[in-house]
Amino acid sequence: MIAGIGIDVTDICRIKKAVERNRHFINRILTSEEINQLDSLSEKRRFEYISGRFSAKEAYSKAMGSGLGPIVKFHDLTIINNEDGKPIVSHHPFDGNAFVSISHTDEIVVTEVILENRG
Repeated sequence: MIAGIGIDVTDICRIKKAVERNRHFINRILTSEEINQLDSLSEKRRFEYISGRFSAKEAYSKAMGSGLGPIVKFHDLTIINNEDGKPIVSHHPFDGNAFVSISHTDEIVVTEVILENRG
């Protein structure tokens, strides 16, 4: 049974500007596992990846019904690509399944998260 659905749209240019203004932005948003994947990407792909994770974490917090804050923080979630390139929510606070979809153009990224109760 579905416990929550969240969606988010993020402007890639806005995330790129945030990274360029503050080098700590990446560490604030991404976990160490995500940063490890980020390090192997081209510059263009890096900003798509950072924007996608930012947006997916926003969508996850909306699916939880809380938004980002005391209940769900950026580092509470790890979203990494599996060997096929599919994004997987590998660590999260919800006691159930979490599914994520990330799609982007050159300018925007849109994400959806579905939380599903176990059983």
